[in-house]
Amino acid sequence: MEIVLNTYGTSLSCDNDAFIVRNSNGSKRIPTDGVTSIMVNRGVSLSSDVIMLAVDKQIQIHFMDRKGMPKGLIWSYKYGSISTIRKNQLEFCNSTEAVKWIKSIINRKLDNAQALLYMVDVPYPVLKRRIDNAIIKLDSYKQRLRDTDGEGVKDISNELRGIEGVASRLYFNTLNLALPEEYRFEERSQHPALDVANAMLNYGYGIMYGKVESALIRAGLDPYLGVLHRNEYNRPALAFDMIELFRVWVDYVVYTLLAQRAVTDDYYSVDSSNSAHWLEPMGRRVLIQSINDYLDEVIDSAHGPRSRETLIFLECQSLAQLIKSCSYTKKSIMSN
Repeated sequence: MEIVLNTYGTSLSCDNDAFIVRNSNGSKRIPTDGVTSIMVNRGVSLSSDVIMLAVDKQIQIHFMDRKGMPKGLIWSYKYGSISTIRKNQLEFCNSTEAVKWIKSIINRKLDNAQALLYMVDVPYPVLKRRIDNAIIKLDSYKQRLRDTDGEGVKDISNELRGIEGVASRLYFNTLNLALPEEYRFEERSQHPALDVANAMLNYGYGIMYGKVESALIRAGLDPYLGVLHRNEYNRPALAFDMIELFRVWVDYVVYTLLAQRAVTDDYYSVDSSNSAHWLEPMGRRVLIQSINDYLDEVIDSAHGPRSRETLIFLECQSLAQLIKSCSYTKKSIMSN
């Protein structure tokens, strides 16, 4: 379970092995058992006792900005494993195994894009044909991905980013066709979002970044040492790589809310100076709850029946196990 604090004036305290949430609507006692993380937005206060209790219980505290992006993280200084994995991680990033891994991530991302486009509902045959053509076109990008190869990710990074970029544009342009007309957007916009659909996507991705980074840390990996995404100061590059598998879950939730015309004017505001769209507390609350409900749903997987939230950790754990098998990485480094 995740505690989400996004209402201005909310306070979080603790009492024995429980958190106490207080706001204008009253107070609520939440036992620490089952709490996996705490998401804190601006205007929320919490005590040092809360932080110490969360650290003792291995509960991560994420501080989020207005766009839903993680701004800070409090967690136990203990990684989820011994340092061997993180030592091998650097070698892995320069190995041929990293090429195979990142290509599989992008390929699965395109699979997910096709799956979502298959299930969207459009009322007109001409739109259906455009969606079917886009699905076929995505197959051609997967073929280009298979044909791209190199000794290391650096050798083919431009090609990989190019394939991912054009495929993403095609995907969003096509998904946009399935939205009610009042929610359609001209293009993906991030800094800032220029429409409510992009504001919801950006905020949802921010939530997912926090979950992926948390899962990487619990799996014993360094989220700041990436494979395809560049290692830059204060950027969790590996989280940016891994999230590509799970963006589609946010896309599905946002698409469903918009397709059902569940989004009202109370959900967002518009900055008249630059047309930036921002989610308001009501919009954030509905989106966060919808995403958490979706992630809590148990589905069939290669690991058996698991919640989607659990599958994020298992994916990170699988990468950690791959990296832990360090003999191949050492050989590939010496061969270079």
